[in-house]
Amino acid sequence: MGVIVVNMLTAWRRFFHPLRSESSSGSSTPYDEKYGELEINGTESVPSKPTGAVKIEAVEAVGGRKGRYLLYIGLAMVMIIFELDNSTVGTYRNFATSDFKHLSVLATLNTAASIITAISKPPIAKVSDVLGRAEAYIFTITCYILSYILCASSKTFNIYAGGYVFYSVGQAGTAILNSTVASDISSMRWRGFIYNVLYIPFLITPWVSAFMVDSVVHGIGWRWGIGMFAILMPFCASFIIITLLVFERRAKRSGLILTEGLTLWTFCSRIDLGGIILLSGGFALVLIPITLAATASDCWKTPWVDALIALGAIALACLYPYEKYVARHPVVPTHYFRTMSVVVAVALACIDNIGFGTTQTYLYIWSMVSHDFSPRNAQFLNYTNSVMQALVGMGTGLLMYRLRSYKWIGVVGAAIRMVGYGVMVRLRTNESSVAELFIVQLIQGTGSGMIETIVIVAAQISVSHAELAQVTSLILLGSFLGNGIGSAIAGAIYSNKLRDRLHFHLGHSVNEMTVVQLYNSITGTLPRWGTPERTAVNQAYSDVMGYITIAALAFSAPVVILSVLLPNKRLGDGHNLVQENQRHNSRSSDETLVDETPGAR
Repeated sequence: MGVIVVNMLTAWRRFFHPLRSESSSGSSTPYDEKYGELEINGTESVPSKPTGAVKIEAVEAVGGRKGRYLLYIGLAMVMIIFELDNSTVGTYRNFATSDFKHLSVLATLNTAASIITAISKPPIAKVSDVLGRAEAYIFTITCYILSYILCASSKTFNIYAGGYVFYSVGQAGTAILNSTVASDISSMRWRGFIYNVLYIPFLITPWVSAFMVDSVVHGIGWRWGIGMFAILMPFCASFIIITLLVFERRAKRSGLILTEGLTLWTFCSRIDLGGIILLSGGFALVLIPITLAATASDCWKTPWVDALIALGAIALACLYPYEKYVARHPVVPTHYFRTMSVVVAVALACIDNIGFGTTQTYLYIWSMVSHDFSPRNAQFLNYTNSVMQALVGMGTGLLMYRLRSYKWIGVVGAAIRMVGYGVMVRLRTNESSVAELFIVQLIQGTGSGMIETIVIVAAQISVSHAELAQVTSLILLGSFLGNGIGSAIAGAIYSNKLRDRLHFHLGHSVNEMTVVQLYNSITGTLPRWGTPERTAVNQAYSDVMGYITIAALAFSAPVVILSVLLPNKRLGDGHNLVQENQRHNSRSSDETLVDETPGAR
C-alpha cells in the first residue's frame, strides 16, 4: 500500500512540478515572496532559453572566476569609452546645430535621437538573444563608426542628422548590451549595485570631458572631436567582444553550445520581426509627428500629422493580440501586461524621464547665455546631475543588498525628485548663484539614482533569465521615450515662447533679424556680457527656462504615486524570482515525498 502511495505522489509531482530537465515548461509567473502568492492569475510557460542566454551561461561555466573577471574588465573598458563619448559627442551637438544655424531644432534632434535610441533597444535585445551578446556588440560598434564618419565629415545639417541616426542606434545597442551582460552575471541582491558600478567611469569622464570639450571647441573643432572616436570606440570595445568570442568557442568545443543553422525565416521569427515593427514603428509614428508639430505651431494644421498619429496608435493597439495569438517568440510577452512589477516600472521610468528631458535639453545653452558659462563650466553643470545619480545609485544598490527590498527606497527617491523640481522653479534663474545651480542638480541626481536603480531591478527579478534582455530593453525604452517626450515639451516651449520674450525684453523696436539670429544660434550672435542688450537676452532665456521647470514639476506628482504602487519583493540570492520559485516548489515536493514514505511513519 505504501509503495502505491509513493508511486501516486511521484506521478502527481511530475504532473504539477516538472523535473529540472523539464524546467523549461514550468511556470514563469513572478512569485511574490513577501505574500507567498502569485503576482498575477493564471500560468505562463517559461520560454526555452535563447541562444544569447545559453552562450553567456556557457561562458561563465567555461571561464569560471577568471572569465568573470575578464568580462568585468571588458565591461569597464567599453563603459569608459561609452561614457566619454556620451559626455562629449552630445555636447558637440550644441555647437554643430549652432554652426549649421539650426539651434532652434536642437530639441527636435534630441527628441528624434531619444526616440530612435528607445525604439532600437527591443530589436537589439532580441538580436542579442538570437545571435549572442558578442555578435550584437559587433553590430552596435559598426553603427557607431558609421555615425562618427558621417557626422565629422558632414557638409550640411541633413547629413549630420543622418549620421546621428546611426549614432543613436549604436548608443542604444551598446547601452542595452552593457546592462544585460552586467545583469547576466549578478544575483538579485547584488543587481542594483553591479548595475550602477558600471558607471564608475562616469564619475570621472564628465570632468575630463569638460576640459576636452573646451579645448576641442576652441582648438581643432567639434568635427575632429567626433571623428577621433571612430578609432577609440572599436579599440576599447574589442576587449569584451574578444573575451566573449574566445570563451564561446571554448564552450562550443566542450559541447555546452550547440551550433544551429538559422534561415532568414527562422531568424525573423526568433526576433519577432512583426512585433518589433508594431512596437517600434508604433511609437515612432506617434512621437515623431508630435515632436515636429510641437516645435512648429502650423504643423498641427497639416493632415499628415493626424494620420501618422492614428496609424501609430493602431499599430500599438494591435501589439497585444499579435504577441498573444501570432508571435512564436514575442518581443513583449503578454504576461508582462499583467505583471505589476513590469508595468509600473516601465511607467515610472518613462514619466520620471519626462521631467529630466524637459529640464536638461536647454540647460547647457541656458547656462552659457544667462550665466556666461564657458563650455567647460556648462559641461560641469550639465553632468553634475548624472554624476550624483551614479554615486547614489551605487549606494542604493548596497542598501538594497542590506535590506533585501527596494520599494520604499523608490518612494523616498520620488519625493526627493518632487522637492528638487520645486526648488528648481525658484533657483534656476539668471539671478541664482552658481552654488544654487549646482545644489539643484545634486538634489535631482539623488532622486534619479534611487528611482533608476529600483525600476531596473524590480522588472528584471520578475522574469526568467531567458527574458532578461527583453525586459531590460523595455525599461530603457520607457526611459528614453520619456526623455524624448520631455525634450519635445522643452522644444515646444522654446519655439513658442523665446521670440516673444526676446521682443518683450529687447523692446518691440528691435530688429526682427536680430531676434531670429538669437533664436537660431548663440555662436557669435550674443551681445557683450554686461550690456543692457545682453541683460535683456538673459532674462528672455530665463523666462523660458522658468516655463520649462514648471512643466517638469507637474510630471513629478505621478512619479510619487507610481512608486507607491510598485510591488515590494524580497531580493534573494538567486538570479530571479522565477528561478527561486521553482526551487522552492521543488524543495517542498521533495519534503512531502519524504514525509509520506512508509519509513517515515
